Amino acid sequence: MEKYQDVNAKAISRWIKEGWEWGKPISHEDYLKAKNGECHVKLTPTKDVPASWFLPFKNLKILGLASGGGQQMPVFAALGADVTVFDYNDDQLASEALVSNREGYKINIIKGDMSKPLPFEDSSFDLIFFPVSNVYVEEAKPIFKEAYRILKKNGRLLSGLDNGINFITNNDEKEICHSLPFNPLKDEKLYEEMMNDDDGVEFSHTLEEQIGGQLEAGFILKEIYEDTNDEGRLHELNIPSFFATLAIKPL
Repeated sequence: MEKYQDVNAKAISRWIKEGWEWGKPISHEDYLKAKNGECHVKLTPTKDVPASWFLPFKNLKILGLASGGGQQMPVFAALGADVTVFDYNDDQLASEALVSNREGYKINIIKGDMSKPLPFEDSSFDLIFFPVSNVYVEEAKPIFKEAYRILKKNGRLLSGLDNGINFITNNDEKEICHSLPFNPLKDEKLYEEMMNDDDGVEFSHTLEEQIGGQLEAGFILKEIYEDTNDEGRLHELNIPSFFATLAIKPL
């Protein structure tokens, strides 16, 4: 069987060609707004990350973890940060190169698999920006341990996370039809269903894995907020399906 990471990379490339929201690099106009001090970035579908979650951007070393696509890193670069992006999808990384070449800033672009040990030295970054991405990997806890390792003391991990609700419903979000945990690698019928729907291979993760995983790694959880999908019945009913966390590596 093909590695699920490669299945997902191919699926995401197809989604980008179809106009996937998270595969659209920012415009020149939005980049200029960031140059003028505006910071509008998202960890989850609809809410901007609060400004208070960030540190002063000048020369701040930021890692965009599984954050390719030319959406957040250009904003951080425009605000004066030293940016690195790490992603497994070639098209998402190509978008990062496109925007950096268009706007004339430097970015360190690295292709890699976040389910493996990250290719960075201990204490390399001041801040890690990790939007909703761990739905594409089977194990969440190792990612938080690696994030803790590569952050400097007092460094910040900003994470967008899925609470599992999106995995239990059918496509029109009107029926509960799946149990949790949602893991297509352990359910052949579920795997076939996801392939037929071109959904890639996605996984649910519990609060114990995601919040507990951060605490287990050594982080101090400082703030949290919930968010909905950006469309669909769950969104219309204002049912949260995502949450974002600010965690700090203690001194």
